[in-house]
This record gives sequence, structure tokens and C-alpha cells, in this order.
Amino acid sequence: MPPEPLNMTISPDTDSVPGLLDAIESWCDAAGLGPGVSHRLGVVVEELAANVAMHGTGGPDGATFVSVSVAQDPDGIRAVVEDDGRPFDPLTQAAPDTEATLEDRDVGGLGLHFARVMTRALAYVREAGRNRVTAVFDAA
Repeated sequence: MPPEPLNMTISPDTDSVPGLLDAIESWCDAAGLGPGVSHRLGVVVEELAANVAMHGTGGPDGATFVSVSVAQDPDGIRAVVEDDGRPFDPLTQAAPDTEATLEDRDVGGLGLHFARVMTRALAYVREAGRNRVTAVFDAA
């Protein structure tokens, strides 16, 4: 039987992300997920939450929270990361050129690249003044 969903809201700062990752790790242990799934889930949620903390705060339209929910269903693992900051669809960002030399690469973008390749599905919606990214993972 899957564990109860994890629902956690943190302040949008990088100091809050480690506690979120600890909660995800505990939830993954309770769900009996293997290390590969736990790792992918942690990397993707960390990237999405850290992006809000580093880029979505400040100013009158800055995020005031990051909300994360993680649940297991027959289709796999579903993680939803939501914030109330400025509209930002991370899926519209260009994929980094991973073939370029380090000197020729733009800074940033690898975290979102990892989120794309580590999930089965990744979706964004802006609804009720909130950014919501949903990531779906295989449970194995």
C-alpha cells in the first residue's frame, strides 16, 4: 500500500531546500522506492524548488512560497511543485547544448535538462496565480 502523499510548503529560499529533500527521502523510504527512483525524484524536485528560490523571488510579483506534493498511484510517482511568483514556464527554456565545450556553453540550464530526461512526463500550467510543474516518474 502506498504511503500517504507528502505535502510540504517551504519558504522560497535555498536554505529551505535541504529540509524538503530530507522529507522526500523519508517518503521514498516509506514508499519502498528503489535508490534510482528516489534519486531522480530528489534531483528534479530540488531543481524546480531551487529555481524558484534563485530566480522567482524579489520584487512585487516574487514567490512567497514553494509547495510540493508527492504521491504514488498506479501510474507511477507524481510530484507537483507550485509557487505564487511571476509566470514562468520552465519548459519553454531551450535545451542546453551538451555537445559544446565547457568554454562555449551558456551558464545554467542543466538542471531543467536533467528534469526533462529524468521524468516520464513534465508539464507546466499557470492557474489561479500560481506556477505549477507536474513531474511523473516510473516507480521502478
